[in-house]
Amino acid sequence: MVKRTSFESNDCPVARSLEAIGDWWSLLIVRDAFLGARRFGDFQKGLGVAKNILAARLRALVAHGVLEMRPAEGARQDYILTEKGRALFTVIVALRQWGEEHCFGADNCQIELLDREQGRPVARLEMRAEDGRRLEPADTVVKRRGGEPLLRGEGGRATTG
Repeated sequence: MVKRTSFESNDCPVARSLEAIGDWWSLLIVRDAFLGARRFGDFQKGLGVAKNILAARLRALVAHGVLEMRPAEGARQDYILTEKGRALFTVIVALRQWGEEHCFGADNCQIELLDREQGRPVARLEMRAEDGRRLEPADTVVKRRGGEPLLRGEGGRATTG
């Protein structure tokens, strides 16, 4: 088996994030936790994942502080999103909205995210500057604190990494 590269001490916040939640099973487990899954069997039924893979992903999410185990009835354990896990809501919504736009034809997605209070679709996520301006990738730069941009993209402009 090929040993996986660890990004645990990498300088890049994207790489470190992927260390904790970067495989599809982990993100789908987090998604299902937002939908109300709590028990091992709930996740397995909803995802159709092999028990050994699910057990490994749940252990990793607990180890990274995304989920916590709480005693439930009998000898069972519930997996509950921590504050760190709940902070992934925007990430899940961003992936969902990207998928709606790029993985489905016009209006072919049969599942929608609604504002519970209003019953209306959730607005598209947008990147905003501190002053409220809408930002596109070309409007941003990634730099080490006090240093030079990390990457040069199209037209010589620094790009995100």
